[in-house]
Amino acid sequence: MSMADSPEKKDASPSPPGGGAAGGRTQDEEKIAVATQWQLMWWRFRKHKLAMAGTIILIIFYLVSFAADFLSYVDPEASEAQRSLMAPQPIHWFDEGSFRPHVFPQLGRRDPITFKRMYEPDTSRKVYVEFFGRGFPYKFLGFIPMDRHLFAVKDAKPEETLFLFGTDMQGRDVWSRLMYGTRTSMTIGLVSVALSLLLGITLGGFSGYFGGLIDTVVQRVIEILRSIPTIPLWMGLAAALPSSWSVNQIYFAITVIISLIGWTELARVVRGRFISLRQEDFIMAAEILGCSKPRIIFRHMVPSFISHIIAATTLAIPAMIISETSLSFLGLGLRPPAISWGVLLQDAQNIQALVISPWLLIPAIPIIIAVLAFNFMGDGVRDAADPYG
Repeated sequence: MSMADSPEKKDASPSPPGGGAAGGRTQDEEKIAVATQWQLMWWRFRKHKLAMAGTIILIIFYLVSFAADFLSYVDPEASEAQRSLMAPQPIHWFDEGSFRPHVFPQLGRRDPITFKRMYEPDTSRKVYVEFFGRGFPYKFLGFIPMDRHLFAVKDAKPEETLFLFGTDMQGRDVWSRLMYGTRTSMTIGLVSVALSLLLGITLGGFSGYFGGLIDTVVQRVIEILRSIPTIPLWMGLAAALPSSWSVNQIYFAITVIISLIGWTELARVVRGRFISLRQEDFIMAAEILGCSKPRIIFRHMVPSFISHIIAATTLAIPAMIISETSLSFLGLGLRPPAISWGVLLQDAQNIQALVISPWLLIPAIPIIIAVLAFNFMGDGVRDAADPYG
């Protein structure tokens, strides 16, 4: 048998053009070679399991924010002193072997010795819970009148019979208030980060690109803001808000305050990147072609490190949420009748109240989950955007 006819020689022969590998490249390598930067980032991001889990959780949070009225079964401002500090109420899902969710109404009485109000379920009466039932009216998206809710009760008033997460000191339903608080706290992070991005990219970009006097002024402003202790700065700015302002005005003011504090770190990062980029060939070519300064900054320089900005944004949003929660918890941010996670946690400041009604700490759970989810997603975006990872 000759060497030409040996099996080893046949196995070593290259595969034909049109076969499984074209030109020595596999199908996956061809796909990667023609992929865009965003496609490559997405493929790497999908491999990060914690980042994907965090993203799914955040999508759920923002869906809750979007449909807070629909998920609430009671007007969050409806109060009743006779239902103060009622414990979370369990739902019984089956009735006589069939799926019929129901609850037992709570009967309140005053302990003659401790004078503490006690609640006991009335097992002689069943209140059936239905899905997509009718309840208090609201405007979906701010202009569509609706009265359908995810939970409702048959032949009864939900504010008198249904308490999934219990009630607060004023007898207001914690579940419904938590839904509205999620909307406020999650959106205030987005608005604050958007304003911080605008300030950070603009001021940091002009500082790094132009240099000279502009750079000196911007950097001194950043140093002044970063040298002021955070909590006294919050207290001073929040104290300047008039007490007569409406909820919307205070909401807008708080977002501006948080943004004025949070843009400095991003501005320094952008400045450093601009200093390194302004000597690159493509920037010099744009200047020779006569491109305007704003076009060079926002059309050529910023997109070159947009992935870093996205990663920084996902990591900045939880910091903004914690800032708002801290301000509101200390009474320096949003104030009642506004509803946010920080406002809801104001009832948990009293240790005695926590011992009696630990469910008032329930709003702390979504804060922890949201912050962890944002950090997991930010880590995944940062790893996916790293060209050397």
